[in-house]
Amino acid sequence: MATASKQSIDDWKIEGLAAVAPDPKLSDKLMLFGQFIGDWDIKSRFLEADGSWVPMRGEVHFGWILGGLAIQDVWMGHLESEEKMILFGTTIRFYDPKIDAWRSTWLSPLRGLVQLFIGRKVNDEIVLELQNPADFPQKWIFSEITPASFRWHSEETRDNGKTWLLTEEMQIRRARRP
Repeated sequence: MATASKQSIDDWKIEGLAAVAPDPKLSDKLMLFGQFIGDWDIKSRFLEADGSWVPMRGEVHFGWILGGLAIQDVWMGHLESEEKMILFGTTIRFYDPKIDAWRSTWLSPLRGLVQLFIGRKVNDEIVLELQNPADFPQKWIFSEITPASFRWHSEETRDNGKTWLLTEEMQIRRARRP
């Protein structure tokens, strides 16, 4: 058995976590997020409290897990002006046939966040609604989806849904890596 000091981070894995494909019994439902499996590059911006927009670059990686019944994605990003990581987290999501929707949990150790979402297809978008808001209700939206790109953005409301404020947006393109 390899010791942690001799083992490369690229060789590390959790036995039983990864899966190669969606569970065939639910493959139609699983492809809502399954279409994102793979590696993507991010160009984004987020809103500061003073109303200014801050540019960021990063990447996201989606993969099948848990027998093909769930998807895990890992998001990483840094300010364009420096290499300091400001976005680093993971989402585990799975389709729940009991509610005909996706349960999605975002974990961000950098911000000390655990956020629970319910996601559904709404017209040509995928809308995830925050179930446990600490401050304000939020929605995360996947839109403009093609095989090679999509837009992701976050909105929040401070007036019980009458108006929604854009707080972050990402233009995401499939990575061209060997």
